[in-house]
Amino acid sequence: MSLHEDRYVFQQVMEDTQYTKENKLVDKTVVLRFADVIDNEFSHTIKRFAESELQRMNIVYNVLSLIRNKDGVSVWRVTADADSYVMKCFDKPEYRREIANYQLLKSLDVPTLKVIAHTDCSIVIEDIERSKYRLGTTDDMNDPNVARLIAAWYKTLHHNGRKYVNTHDFIDEFYRLTIDNIKMVQEKTGTSGLRVWHVIEDNFEQIISAIMELPRTLAYTDFHYSNLAVARDGSSALVFDYNFFYKSYVYSDIRNVCWSFNNESKAAFLSVYGEYDEREVIMDDVADTLSGLIMDCQRKNFPKLLVSIVERINDGRLLAAVDKLLEVELNGYRYNMGKLD
Repeated sequence: MSLHEDRYVFQQVMEDTQYTKENKLVDKTVVLRFADVIDNEFSHTIKRFAESELQRMNIVYNVLSLIRNKDGVSVWRVTADADSYVMKCFDKPEYRREIANYQLLKSLDVPTLKVIAHTDCSIVIEDIERSKYRLGTTDDMNDPNVARLIAAWYKTLHHNGRKYVNTHDFIDEFYRLTIDNIKMVQEKTGTSGLRVWHVIEDNFEQIISAIMELPRTLAYTDFHYSNLAVARDGSSALVFDYNFFYKSYVYSDIRNVCWSFNNESKAAFLSVYGEYDEREVIMDDVADTLSGLIMDCQRKNFPKLLVSIVERINDGRLLAAVDKLLEVELNGYRYNMGKLD
């Protein structure tokens, strides 16, 4: 069990504990004190882990300060005499693939932040605050010039990543699209009687084949301005944090990025990125919606999302998207470069 999981189990036990009316106040005080002790010990434990990782990398430092700690990933600022770095420590093994992804992107000549050192559990990269880059801001999403820089990075990623995913194993973005997960969504949302699910189940193999047969490349899939680094001289931009890298079709990333832009920035992004297969848009309307529903229904806080989830199923958009996908496949239409052949 990881450090993060240990702490979560304790919190769940505390939340599930029942108190009598007579000793509730006393027990609550004891529990809170115990929780403080656990939190303090947890903080010391993750710091000791970070310190041991720096020692493994032979990095000498003066100050080690925690920037954030969430879901088993702790981020630290490492201050030395003449410089500072940022270190990410991965408590959960499944998140450690980001280390390999940095190495992969470097081998593919896709720009990333400079990697100083790494182990199998953590990575040290340049500190953006002391680099030629600055962190992205919300204003960048409304700046067409920045949008063009972002498009150039994505174009390089997709161009250089295509050959790699065609010759190497890499997890697909839509691996969750299984008939068992489709049934799980129906059960959790209580919508199994709706026509859309009958259409999907009756044509499931055809739908999945249409989605999975689209050409694949490396896809970032998790764009947000907080993961953006813009060169201070305005010459380039790149996206960092590679925990959610998958192989996918290019429109998945285009849709994901453009959702953050205003209309002018979106147009600027597309003008630099260039043409893409419009058939992917039709497939994505189904794939992204189904994948999103599955992920929502798998969340621990699922009941809080129930209304919005059911609305996405009931409003008819999913059925319309499925009908369009099946129509395109049935009639053999081929959409290419934004035009119907």
